[in-house]
Amino acid sequence: MVESTKYIYDFSEGSADMRTLLGGKGANLAQMWKIGLPVPPGFIITTEACHKYWEEKDFIAGIWDDVEAAVARVEKLAGKKFGSSENPLLVSVRSGAPVSMPGMMDTILNLGLNDDTVAALAKSAGDERFAYDSYRRFIQMFSDVVLEVDLEKFEERLAQARENAGVKEDYKIPAEELKKLVVDYKKIVEEAGCTFPTDPWVQLRLAIDAVFRSWNTPRAITYRKINNIPAEYGTAVNIVTMVFGNLGDDCGTGVCFTRSPSNGENKLFGEYLINAQGEDVVAGIRTPVPIASLEKAMPEVYKEFHRIAKLLETHYRDAQDIEFTVERGKLYILQTRNGKRTASAAVRIAMDMLHEGLIDAETAVSRVAPEQVEQLLHPQLDPKAKRDMIVKGLPASPGAAVGKVVFDADEAAERGGKGEAVILVRPETTPDDIHGLFAAQGVLTSHGGMTSHAAVVARGLGKPCVSGAESVKIDLVAGTFSVGGVTVKKDDFLTLDGTNGDVILGKIELIEPQFDENFRELLEDADKISNMQVWANADTPEDARRARSFGAKGIGLCRTEHMFMAAERLPVMQEMVVATTTEERVAQLKKLEVMQEEDFLGIFEAMEGLPVTVRLLDPPLHEFLPKIPELTKALEGLAPESAEAKKINATIARARELHEQNPMLGFRGCRLGMIFPEIYEMQARAIFNAACKLTKKGLRIIPDIMIPLVGTQEEMKSMRKLVDETGAAVIKETGVKLEYMVGTMIELPRAALVADQLAEYAQFFSFGTNDLTQTTFGYSRDDAEGKFLGQYVEMGVFEENPFARLDRDGVGALMEIAVGKGRSVRPGIQLGICGEHGGNPSSIAFCNKLKLNYVSCSPFRVPVARLSAALAALGVLK
Repeated sequence: MVESTKYIYDFSEGSADMRTLLGGKGANLAQMWKIGLPVPPGFIITTEACHKYWEEKDFIAGIWDDVEAAVARVEKLAGKKFGSSENPLLVSVRSGAPVSMPGMMDTILNLGLNDDTVAALAKSAGDERFAYDSYRRFIQMFSDVVLEVDLEKFEERLAQARENAGVKEDYKIPAEELKKLVVDYKKIVEEAGCTFPTDPWVQLRLAIDAVFRSWNTPRAITYRKINNIPAEYGTAVNIVTMVFGNLGDDCGTGVCFTRSPSNGENKLFGEYLINAQGEDVVAGIRTPVPIASLEKAMPEVYKEFHRIAKLLETHYRDAQDIEFTVERGKLYILQTRNGKRTASAAVRIAMDMLHEGLIDAETAVSRVAPEQVEQLLHPQLDPKAKRDMIVKGLPASPGAAVGKVVFDADEAAERGGKGEAVILVRPETTPDDIHGLFAAQGVLTSHGGMTSHAAVVARGLGKPCVSGAESVKIDLVAGTFSVGGVTVKKDDFLTLDGTNGDVILGKIELIEPQFDENFRELLEDADKISNMQVWANADTPEDARRARSFGAKGIGLCRTEHMFMAAERLPVMQEMVVATTTEERVAQLKKLEVMQEEDFLGIFEAMEGLPVTVRLLDPPLHEFLPKIPELTKALEGLAPESAEAKKINATIARARELHEQNPMLGFRGCRLGMIFPEIYEMQARAIFNAACKLTKKGLRIIPDIMIPLVGTQEEMKSMRKLVDETGAAVIKETGVKLEYMVGTMIELPRAALVADQLAEYAQFFSFGTNDLTQTTFGYSRDDAEGKFLGQYVEMGVFEENPFARLDRDGVGALMEIAVGKGRSVRPGIQLGICGEHGGNPSSIAFCNKLKLNYVSCSPFRVPVARLSAALAALGVLK
């Protein structure tokens, strides 16, 4: 016997704030019922019931009395009887998770039909064709979802029925042909070794079971993983009175957004079909017509829908995605939810609603997710490029995509998962294709509208999509599609412009994205909310300018070693490395100093008025030398006593001398400065000379000098002294005042543990979490990511790669220790992070918790980090 927990709620008992228990669909149906909107009667089996379903084998049997009682209440409200042979009540059985998962779980419509009730339905509706159309739909959907019979067999027979009747659309198949279709559908079920249940109560029980099962189907699991939806949420089950959009020309069904999910424009955006059921729209079986044409076809219905759409948007204070059905001129609302939208639409809708006074700035910022900002950073098609357009479809999801054509979702997932750029081409997509959609660069479908499955999911994933390109004829067996006399084969390159629906043969050049004023304003509001600044990692003046244009408030990491790798500089660097005396080394360092100073002039000028943190030389010296096999090969054909041969042999000897078994833990970082102080003196002098020259010109320059790989107090003390003495000499010589700091990168566990000792000499800490993760775990990043980290994530050892998302328990614990100890000695110490985690939203939330002053990331991730910092301050990211 099931315990007395309440597992079933009538619509009259729920509300929008019960979405965790009732699921998003159920909670919103209850809320709409409460405010008096035309919602068909129904009830909800809760998400807690889903949890129990997976724990207890016969759970549904235990709540069956309550299900029957709930059906009886619906019967009373609907004026119909479930299973009756006079005026039968039919219901839909639909999933509903707390977080929207469009198309990922199962739905069954027209449940309650059998040979008796279909005759009664035909009589009560006065339309035999409608009744048998509903019956064949029910058998097909129930057999697919519950009995797991191959859907293709039904589709083949349906196509045959259209051919027999001489029609092209399903809704034109006459009653007599539909009756034959029902008989044949039952045979398909029997041939599959299944028995189609005729008892409506058995149908209902099996359907509830199927919806609960669908929570853990591969497609639902994949979608949850992609969108970070917890598996413990579960799904509710919604049992709702059927209303019929397939009763004739005064009926229809549609999906509509209160604002455009593609670009955010403030007007109704949707589609509908006359004489159809809801699955026809979302599955892309028929291409629907724009919602605007409903005004002409059914003016009163359109007027009422427009009123309800605006009412719902105002009520929820967000753009809504509404499903509706019109039954003989009467409008019914079947669902509302916050609409999935593209990144650009999310920004525009948030800022428009802010300007309209519907929401405040904090809400506007929270309406845009970090991953949506990442989508805005994706390249677009070069408008100047020549386009060999072969067809134009519906612009279902904006953005540009270039890749090789594939026709199978599994292949798209496999090849895309390996980093190959592919375009998935399908007649239409189904929820089972989610893994292929996720891995592909974009998707093209020949059927389906702007609210089809492909369109909705692509927009949610930020993937460009062109849908409803009806003239595209796809041959899945041959692996080709043809349009306008052009045949495109598998592995041919294709370019999609999801913004305007263009399908282009070949590869089009991409350009960097442009940010509009709405996006800039949103990020400015985000900066006002944030507790931390966002800085950038930049090694060149170009990087610095880009970072500043993206809103970076400083440079958190300027890696000086990257400056030595230019073709004209590397030979000088190599001469410095192979030098055997201090004098020889200093001679080369003087040449390098001129080059370094030139770089710093450009970077400091680009960041005028903002801090620039320069890290002194970090990698081992041998990295600047050619590999020994390359040097050995260069000796071939040279006279042994020639000057060139002697020079190469000297380089080989030096390379062998500098060779290390584990360079990551070897002679690098501040250890170079300790043993060869002239190297760090040269770099410090170049920094101070550049800063002082620009200061003399009236610019405000703020250089911060970072000592890498410090692990002991003596290293920090010695390097601080070297930098301060070098700086004092340059400042005295130039006669300018210059503000600067000297600090260190915390990238070793010991540095974190003795942070109080380091803070006596370090004026700032910057957490280098790339190396700190390596040294904490004992993983070589390059080896681990290539050999086992992916499998560790799949096995559940890690939720995510610790080099991508900060490991809070280990690395994070060391950071907490360093923050506490550093502040205990130097309360106002500047604290930041400059590893790649500085651009990861979850890691930024952790940095906000530690109350760091800034996070630093690559220039292109600065907008993501700015929004993430604000969301962390608001508690949205934790």
